[in-house]
Amino acid sequence: MRCTAVIVRYAHGGGLTDAERAVRERVRLDAVARFEAGDKNTVVAATLRVSEKSVERWRRQ
Repeated sequence: MRCTAVIVRYAHGGGLTDAERAVRERVRLDAVARFEAGDKNTVVAATLRVSEKSVERWRRQ
């Protein structure tokens, strides 16, 4: 039996409310400011309490 991972993306924002999406966007913008200040991904992730994988993705974008 094979297991296959499926990634699901939600067009409506992943079930978040408008307020929750706004908070998430503020976190991303804070990350951008920290990138410009020269902070490393590990520091940004720890400070903002998000995964390093998310920080890496945001930096690439």
